[in-house]
Amino acid sequence: MFVVIDTNIIVTALLSSKDDSATVQVMEKVFRQEVTPIYSKEIFAEYTNVLNRPKFHFSKELVDYMLSAIKQFGILIEPIGDAMIVLPDMKDVPFYRLVLESEDVCLITGNIKHFPQESRIMTARQLIDILNCTDKK
Repeated sequence: MFVVIDTNIIVTALLSSKDDSATVQVMEKVFRQEVTPIYSKEIFAEYTNVLNRPKFHFSKELVDYMLSAIKQFGILIEPIGDAMIVLPDMKDVPFYRLVLESEDVCLITGNIKHFPQESRIMTARQLIDILNCTDKK
C-alpha cells in the first residue's frame, strides 16, 4: 500500500509513549515495508524542518534515523499537475497533491478535516484497521 504520511503522524508517533498507538503502528509498517511512503522534495523538507524543531526535543540521531527510513523505504515523487488546490490549511497542499497523482495512494493524517472527504484520506487508526482486516483474510 502506498501512503503519503502527514508530518503530524510522524511527530505523534515519536512523541507517543504507547507502542500500540496507531501512529506508532503506521511507522512500524513503514519499517517493516508493509506500507510504502510516498513523498516529494517539499514534503521531505517539511519533515526535516518540523522534526528538528527544538520544542520536540528529538535527538539528532532519532530524526536522522526516521528521515533515512523514509528515504530508504519510500518513493520520491514530484507532482506533475499544477492543479489549483484550495484547502483550509494551504500547508497541506503538497500532501494532497501527491494523493491526486495516483488512485493507489492514501493520505494518512491526524487532521482529516483539513482535506476533502474521500476514502483515500484517513487517520492512522483507520489505516491500521484496514491493514489488520486485510491481514486476516
